[in-house]
Parts: sequence; structure tokens; C-alpha cells
Amino acid sequence: MPYHEHVGRHEFGQNFLVDRSVIADLTDLVARTEGPIVEIGAGDGALTLPLSRQGREVTAVEIDPKRAKRLSRQTPENVTVVCADILRFRFPRHPHVVVGNIPFHVTTSIIRTLLAADHWHAAVLLVQWEVARRRAGVGGATLLTASWWPWYDFELHSRVPARAFRPVPSVDGGLFTIVRRGTPLVTDRKGYQDFVRTVFTGRGHGLAEIIQRSGRISRPDLQDWMRANRVGPNLLPKDLDAHEWASLWQLAGPARPGGGGRPAPRRPRNPASTRRV
Repeated sequence: MPYHEHVGRHEFGQNFLVDRSVIADLTDLVARTEGPIVEIGAGDGALTLPLSRQGREVTAVEIDPKRAKRLSRQTPENVTVVCADILRFRFPRHPHVVVGNIPFHVTTSIIRTLLAADHWHAAVLLVQWEVARRRAGVGGATLLTASWWPWYDFELHSRVPARAFRPVPSVDGGLFTIVRRGTPLVTDRKGYQDFVRTVFTGRGHGLAEIIQRSGRISRPDLQDWMRANRVGPNLLPKDLDAHEWASLWQLAGPARPGGGGRPAPRRPRNPASTRRV
């Protein structure tokens, strides 16, 4: 397709993927999954057409009416093109896989929508590089990632140079996956997420002080947990991993006057991995 055809509309935040090696990486990751596919931001079909060759049912969602109409004339029978805003799209109520080159300006909104949706079991997403790193907990997790870690595993796969897109954006992209855990690490979603928000937004000069101020865990219990998990008191909430958050929540338990908790199981660490600041 000529270069001018890849000039996306500003209001849709369109940066089309044109690098064949990146497209191959995306389709290869999707090929490792099973079930129908929902594609976010199908555009001109750079991903849609290769995905259709896997023989699976594909629902390609595109917000731009002109591109959606044009794409629908180019796709085989196993592809259904839907002109819709993905933030208002009703995802299938059966197991499926999500894939997409996500518009950079609505990345967080789309990821929040996905995480709160049921039925899909894996997502292969191309987003801004820094967003991909933060979602995967590289260099420290965000509140959003920590809030959903017990239910999903986030994995960073590769950095995608800006030149792989047209128009060329000002930042690189990042390819990462989200896989729904077969068995969640936590059962009480609301209670856990409220606790994580309290800790992330709490005041203090380190994890120990922040949690003690929250009143959710007694000082002796927290000290025992930190020793058992080899977590230094001056670490920040962003420095904990998925299993440490789940263990900490088990210790905190439901909110109640005076805080306190119950002993949390120890998750052994290599002594050399003890973290201090």
C-alpha cells in the first residue's frame, strides 16, 4: 500500500505497523494460543490478514469507518470486521485471544478495559515501550500492574523501533503479553485492590513505614514477613513482585480496627537475592 495510505487520522491516534518482522513476531505469539481472536485497531489489515491464515475465527475491530469498510472487502470468510470503538465494544462471552497494535493515546484505557473483562485468556499487545516495561514490572511495577498481578501474568517480549510504524511516532513500541492465571493468587479482588491502592498511595519513607501507617498489619507480623521474604524495610511498593503482593495481602486480611493480620507463608529466596536499599 502506498505511503500516503498509512497516514492515520489524528483523532484515532493511528500509527500503522509496517515492519514485516514485527508483524511476524506478533502472529507467532498469537499462534502459540488457541481459540477465536479479537483484534484491536485492525486498520488496513497488516495484522488481520496474516492472522486470518491461521484458520481461526477473527473479529477485527476498527474505529475508522472508511478503513473498516475497505478491510471487510479484503478479508476471507473467517474474518468479521466490526466498525466500533474498542472501549465500547462488547467482547465475546466465550474463551478468546486479544491482539492488537494499540493506539498510543488510549493505551491505559484499553488495558484497564481488558483487565476488567472476562472470558479472554491471553492478550498480545503492542504499546509504547515504557508502558510495556511498566506493565511487565520491569524497573518497578505500577499501581495498575500490582492491582491485577494475582489474576494475570505480564511478560515483556521485545522493543519495537519507532521506524516500524507509519507515521513514525516519537517513541518506540513494546511487545508484551498478558496471560490469565489458571488459579488466581488472590480470591478477594476488591479487598486486595483496595489494599494495594492504600499501600501505593500511603505516606512513608519505605514499605515498612507505609504499611505500619496504614494500620493493616502489626509491626511484629510485618517484620516476620519481611525477614521470611527477604524484603528490606526501605523498599517501595513498586519493588514487590506478584507473589509478594499476594503474600502481603494474605497477612493483612480484611480491614479491621487496629490492623493486624495472620502469618503469611514463607516464599523461599536465594540468600543472595536479599534486597536492600
